[in-house]
Amino acid sequence: MQIGMMGLGRMGANMVRRLMRDGHECVVYDINPASVAALVKDGAVGTASMEEFVGKLAKPRSAWLMLPAAITGRIADQVAALMEPGDIIIDGGNSYYHDAVDQAAELAAKGINYVDVGTSGGVWGLERGYCLMIGGPDEAVRHLDPIFATLAPGADAGSTPAKDAGTAPYGYLHCGPSGAGHFVKMVHNGIEYGVMAAYAEGINILKSANAGKRARTADAETSPLENPQYYQFDIDIVDALGRQLGGLV
Repeated sequence: MQIGMMGLGRMGANMVRRLMRDGHECVVYDINPASVAALVKDGAVGTASMEEFVGKLAKPRSAWLMLPAAITGRIADQVAALMEPGDIIIDGGNSYYHDAVDQAAELAAKGINYVDVGTSGGVWGLERGYCLMIGGPDEAVRHLDPIFATLAPGADAGSTPAKDAGTAPYGYLHCGPSGAGHFVKMVHNGIEYGVMAAYAEGINILKSANAGKRARTADAETSPLENPQYYQFDIDIVDALGRQLGGLV
């Protein structure tokens, strides 16, 4: 299947590579010509302008935007101006779901389908796949299913999902109408960042478990540690984590 990808940063470029590995044809565009050239070497169809990008897409056109949320709406409007009824614009960035709902309504009035896809996977997605949270019209989402199936991680090794389980066991889900994809991704991000913060709090407590053994300078901004006898634990898990993570802890 053919797909256009605009925005060839670390995620966009690797998504193109994953798609091409599975036999999809990718038309690519980025304001940085070097990013385009790198993917052309890997087999993508390169373009040098937005007009050329849209012009090389077969009808019905499918253009995936992997751009910063701050500019996605403006670029989507520019791409839509070059498209025809029945074409599809996919927003795979981190747009606010309110913006996705509004953008979809504006494009629907022109006969253009808007599909919002919360995309999780980061720089590891090339090998591991991307979890996709999808919102948009049923027909457009069904049309793009081969693309989603390739990008997603797939079923766990050795498992055989039930036939009525849908696509969720494979790592992608049509969550609902336009805006639903970015809404679910927003919740996903909130959970993820909350878990990361909890890990950080826990690791910091472990790191400071021997605070009672440390000499502390008393000054106007630092109060003495109360009951230092309760903080005498040398826990090396933090050092081990630091070595494992390359000194990031």
